[in-house]
Amino acid sequence: MKPKTRLFLILAMFTRRFSMKTKLFSIPLTFLLCSTLFLPISMAQDYTTWGLPEDATKRLGKGSIYEIAYSPDGTRLAVASSIGVWIYDAHTGEELNLLTGHTGRFTNVSFSPDGSTLASGGWGEIRLWDVDTGETNRTLTGHWFSVESMSFSLDGQTLASGSQDGTVRLWDVRTGELLHTLTGHTDRVYSVSFSPDGQTLATGADSTVRLWDVRTGDLLRTLTGRHTVSVRSVSFSPDGQTLASGSGWPDNTIRLWDVRTGDVVRTLIGHRFTVESVSFRQYWQSLATWCLDVTIRLWDVDTGETIRTLTGHTGEVSSVSFSPNGQVLASGSWREIRLWDVSTGETIRTLIGHRLTVESVSFSPDSQTLATGSDANTVRLWDVDTGETLHTLTGHTGAIDSVSFSPDGQTLASGGGRADNTIRLWDVDTGKTLHTLTGHTRRVRSVSFSPDGQTLASGSWQEIRLWDVDTGELIQTLTGHTHWVRSVSFSPDGQTLATGSHDDTIRLWDVSTGETLRTLTGNTGWVYSVSFSPDGQTLASGGWEEILLRDVDTGELIRTPTGHTPYFHVVSVSFSPDGQTLASGSGQEIRLWDVDTGKTIRTLTGHTGQVNSVSFSPNGQTLASGSGDGTVLLWALTPASTPEPEGLAEDVNGDGTVNIQDLVAVAAAFGEMGETPADVNGDGQVNIQDLVAIAAAFGEMAAGAPAAHAPALENLTATEVAQWIQAAQQTNLTDPAFQRGIFVLEQLLAALKPKETALLANYPNPFNPETWIPYQLANPADVTLHIYAVDGSLVRVLSLGHKRVGIYQTRSRAAYWDGKNELGEPVASGLYFYTLTAGDFTATRKMLIRK
Repeated sequence: MKPKTRLFLILAMFTRRFSMKTKLFSIPLTFLLCSTLFLPISMAQDYTTWGLPEDATKRLGKGSIYEIAYSPDGTRLAVASSIGVWIYDAHTGEELNLLTGHTGRFTNVSFSPDGSTLASGGWGEIRLWDVDTGETNRTLTGHWFSVESMSFSLDGQTLASGSQDGTVRLWDVRTGELLHTLTGHTDRVYSVSFSPDGQTLATGADSTVRLWDVRTGDLLRTLTGRHTVSVRSVSFSPDGQTLASGSGWPDNTIRLWDVRTGDVVRTLIGHRFTVESVSFRQYWQSLATWCLDVTIRLWDVDTGETIRTLTGHTGEVSSVSFSPNGQVLASGSWREIRLWDVSTGETIRTLIGHRLTVESVSFSPDSQTLATGSDANTVRLWDVDTGETLHTLTGHTGAIDSVSFSPDGQTLASGGGRADNTIRLWDVDTGKTLHTLTGHTRRVRSVSFSPDGQTLASGSWQEIRLWDVDTGELIQTLTGHTHWVRSVSFSPDGQTLATGSHDDTIRLWDVSTGETLRTLTGNTGWVYSVSFSPDGQTLASGGWEEILLRDVDTGELIRTPTGHTPYFHVVSVSFSPDGQTLASGSGQEIRLWDVDTGKTIRTLTGHTGQVNSVSFSPNGQTLASGSGDGTVLLWALTPASTPEPEGLAEDVNGDGTVNIQDLVAVAAAFGEMGETPADVNGDGQVNIQDLVAIAAAFGEMAAGAPAAHAPALENLTATEVAQWIQAAQQTNLTDPAFQRGIFVLEQLLAALKPKETALLANYPNPFNPETWIPYQLANPADVTLHIYAVDGSLVRVLSLGHKRVGIYQTRSRAAYWDGKNELGEPVASGLYFYTLTAGDFTATRKMLIRK
């Protein structure tokens, strides 16, 4: 008689920022402790140089972690990160490869049962990789939002994918053919799971679990009535008789369902926050789950008691994965991976180098050291030549929003973010804290040394403080801004301080008296960054979709360089040491501008997250960029930069990319005669042929598929694109390029017609003091948003009026809430719910105000 098998529950808790699930496979293979495969890159190589974009020389950091998965033979770990899929040797922890190719973050990974194929999900696409060579076998497209989850069938022939677009797709792995599109869920599909026999697929979304016939794509059963909010994960037991599902806040439960009857067998309660993932463990009949917190726990499901708590992660846990034999547990926080001995709970190994975001970068005066501030509450000093970490400076209790070297390079200043609000001065050689400066009551957004190194300026909520560097004492406090002070910058002579604020203004201050010399207005939104030119005559500022160059003496506008992708903030601007070039970071790109002409010299792309900071090395040879993708890229600026070559005629707005913005520009110029950039084919008039030529050129200068331009889709309507297609077809032109243009327009039309009406997650969230609420409409409708407090009381009604079919996602089209009630009073911090009503459609989501 077999001994009674104990049923364990493993709970890994973490703070969620993106949706992520771990897929574990029930393959009875032995966990091997050494790897003989997957060595396309020698371990002796420097992984900081792998998969670099053009012009980049080194990458510091590995990006943030979204999901981890063991290979079926247990020899490798695949880690989906913000920059690619990292492959680790599961025994030694050494890096084996970095797979790159998605246009954005890699949201999840999944090995095929035989281990020969790795699937990775990203924005609007799935890639299938050959595990031995690391090359892409096939790219599967069709989803038009991020792919949230994937799972291979047990025979490896079918891949299921769930997406933020609310659909599930079944793919033939061998051919890449789309087999079925499963619709019916009203929210993003967080999880997909095949039954062991491969005949049934379970999907989790909205507040339901759905079971589908894999062969026909028909819906077999909808499991409802138990979960009250979104189902975040589903998983079949090894025998296929039980299905586990975990739900979001405030439900926070795990339900075990009888697959045959659809009844709930057991409800596991006790989690305080969202249960993000559930997965059964082979052989042991165990269930793996984790939810919102910072610990990992092993639970006895029969008794509900905690068997063991695994602690050690310094950040929120984002993913867990059992080795195939169940003896080792891999857990990933945003910043590190830990391998645990399941039987003892001890850490076997920690894989480091990952981080969620890099907020600030600063070069030492000799250009040999780079300082970075990140979300990990640490400051790192890097050797620029080798990419090695020289010091890790700890002591802050919140994210590091800003770092700055003193002019002599001996001292580093760092400003702490939320829950810290301090400034620390560090000895660069020893890494020890010299002073901790306190007094700010909110996060410190920017720090900057005066040219003589004697004074430090810091910007925070509505105030700037000037500090004596030697003593750490406060010299004076400058007030006048009415919102966050995002950037502070001394003039080269040290007599003037420039500050940029979210109150849409720039102020110039007399450093000696603390008086305001001039208030510069005219910005179209928040000012994120200010920087003096080396000669002190020009001030550059970055804000909402704009860069402004002003004369410091008069405050007059000199020039407005344009070209960054619309809908993004210019978060950072920095002058080169010779003052001839300005670098700016916006969205995922960096641009180098000729200061005299305002023209683009070079566009640097390769980050997969928001570029938060750019900094020239003092010798002018290198540019460093820190990003929300968790990495720093070092870019070579020698030989001297030369203006970019003339682009394609189809690049009407001259931003270096042929995309939807060019379509809109041509459509706006329809009927114009004579010489104009909108006359793409040069026949003297702007007409449908010019527009179709642009559509045909999508992708010739950059990734051009419609899915790559989702934010820009909101500049178009389905009606006008349909009219373009009709006009193009009436020309009866059969030229292949023209027909390709019509095909691209047809793709755009499909993307502009959502199959399902949906309420999407607000952004930012948490927020203070304002937020945007996106949604999409499959049918025209009168749209209303109701905002409720946690006790159910109505706070605000937003009547959006009658809206057409389309995507309402960007700030210009999404619903906007200023955080005030019907009386115009700011509401208190806490949890709120928002309900969208569009015709017969109603959906509710939650948001958090944090002040």
